[in-house]
Amino acid sequence: MAGHVTGIFRHPVKGFTPERLETVTLAPGEGFPADRIYAVENGPCGFDPSAPAHVPKQKFTVLAHMPRVASARTRFDDATGTLHVSAEGIAPLSADLGVPEGRVALEGWLTEFLGEDVRGALKVLAAPGRYRFTDHPKGQVSIINLATLRDLSRAMGAELDPMRFRANLYVEGWPAWAENDWVGERLALGGAEAEVFKPIVRCAATHVDPTTAVRDLDINKALFDNYGHMHCGIYVQVTRPGKLGIGDMIPAPRAQA
Repeated sequence: MAGHVTGIFRHPVKGFTPERLETVTLAPGEGFPADRIYAVENGPCGFDPSAPAHVPKQKFTVLAHMPRVASARTRFDDATGTLHVSAEGIAPLSADLGVPEGRVALEGWLTEFLGEDVRGALKVLAAPGRYRFTDHPKGQVSIINLATLRDLSRAMGAELDPMRFRANLYVEGWPAWAENDWVGERLALGGAEAEVFKPIVRCAATHVDPTTAVRDLDINKALFDNYGHMHCGIYVQVTRPGKLGIGDMIPAPRAQA
């Protein structure tokens, strides 16, 4: 049951456009590189960068309650710290998120773009140090098994875009749903190694088509009706540093081989 990596993605701003990578270097205790290093607060959430603690996704501009977010297209430039954002019906913006003026500019752009979905003052938050604005405080790297998605697609009678699930890694070659039984098992991730932490409990963000920005499918209901749970994907925690690239092997745990 040797799997291989077919997709590596980061999401520099929580809730916004995934960006494909060819390789990534992983390390214990480090967040996934440039993934969810910014988030946009939708009304005060109490986040303190000097003592960062987990904040529920509902406090941010995310697909779970704001499908329109999917119709914005973002691209982050690591070298300059600039976020480029565009959407139909509004002038594009390039904003340096490393300076207050750039963050204020993005806040204004998003306030106009999101309109009545905004429930409070928008504020761009930057993740300090190793902190990441992940959905789970210990969800360092998220992985989706593409065979699992195909089985869920079959059960629903609809072809599911893997991007609905906003994972860091997409893997081909594992049996459908095998990953749900791997909690506590070790995985080789190219040159790195990780331990499976837990299955991912899905939320309403997966109900939104990432291309049309329309909430069109109830993934959670389909998971529960067909499988008796709402899990799709796994979180892993890196235990040995190393590099991972497209095409690299991720064998199933020895106990499952």
